[in-house]
Amino acid sequence: MTAMQATGPRVSAATGELRVAGTKLAIRRLTPTGGSADDNADRPALVFLHEALGSIGQWRDVPDALVAATGLPALVYDRQGHGGSDALTLPRPPDYHRTEAAKVLPALLDACGIERAILIGHSDGGTIALLAAALLPQRVAAVVSEAAHVFIEEISLKGIREAEAAWQRGELSGLERYHGDKTEDLVRAWADTWLDPAYRDWSTEAELADVTCPVLAIQGVGDHYGSPEQVARICAGVAGPADPLLLPDCGHTPHREQRDWVLSAIQDFLAEHALLAR
Repeated sequence: MTAMQATGPRVSAATGELRVAGTKLAIRRLTPTGGSADDNADRPALVFLHEALGSIGQWRDVPDALVAATGLPALVYDRQGHGGSDALTLPRPPDYHRTEAAKVLPALLDACGIERAILIGHSDGGTIALLAAALLPQRVAAVVSEAAHVFIEEISLKGIREAEAAWQRGELSGLERYHGDKTEDLVRAWADTWLDPAYRDWSTEAELADVTCPVLAIQGVGDHYGSPEQVARICAGVAGPADPLLLPDCGHTPHREQRDWVLSAIQDFLAEHALLAR
């Protein structure tokens, strides 16, 4: 780990990289100050899983704010092909969500010494979080899914087509700030996977029945990549307690568009299930 610095009066951070399953992953670890390493060892860690075109940096200050509010340590990381992690190997396999949930995430948790995790996933990250909860019930204490997909809708395909066209017009060049020369491959892998006609019947709904931990399912009413039916099916499909949260005046990124509302809802959810440090 490198670059230890204070991020606020109650949080410190360390950035670095780990080799997991043969791949270099960039990570950022956050620790609430005022406690000891032993304190953190007994607490679940917040683990942030970004969206399809996301990265550590695109979470902005949300992880820091939640660590300060909850007193829990956190891990934020870039999946392969994103941010500071190794580039993708193309073509990306269509079962990449399951590979991340079943192989990469548990190996990363092991490497970081995290026994129990509260998974906070956005979009693709939310899908991975739900799959991980189904596959790793002893290690996942709770899931916050934000704009997750568990089946394919036409609104999702339309949104991806529009984003792909915007990239080709040069309107998404800001992504290069986060992904550098990996950006083209990342956009291509995302669009090619989801728009492949053979992917049209993709679904993770069957796996939801194995999710026994508490779930908070968040979505913006104006999300142009998915309808509220995603939240309805998540909450109906999981075996454990599930709370839906549909946010008005909000699109695909609730933690930015309705930041305070989302942070408060997550804190209340963790308190309800006795998962706060204090």
